[in-house]
Amino acid sequence: MCGTQQITYKGKLIFYMDFSHCSKAVDIKKVINESLPFIRSQPPATVLTLSDITGMSFTQEIKDLFNEFIEGNKPFIKASAVTGLNGLQLIFNGLLRVTHREINSFNTDTEAKEWLVSQ
Repeated sequence: MCGTQQITYKGKLIFYMDFSHCSKAVDIKKVINESLPFIRSQPPATVLTLSDITGMSFTQEIKDLFNEFIEGNKPFIKASAVTGLNGLQLIFNGLLRVTHREINSFNTDTEAKEWLVSQ
């Protein structure tokens, strides 16, 4: 919980961000700060990302952190997927409108990874 890792799925690298059950802004910042050096050092439009936000808390501070993070990553991302939305769909949709990003949501990590590697 609350960390990152690089995973290989069907021969493709996916950058996995685990925000699950992160309830404090400091935990969210930790994951974001772990993510930035990798994502922003990659060539434009090449990074596949998967984020798990199961049980994550959303405050205005956390929403602001995500807005900045998602917007700043935009040039580097080829495709992004998220799992664990459940009751957070409205907040998630708001983030997508503000950042002008396309991030697809899935019920399971496997569904998300299958979609990512097909991009």
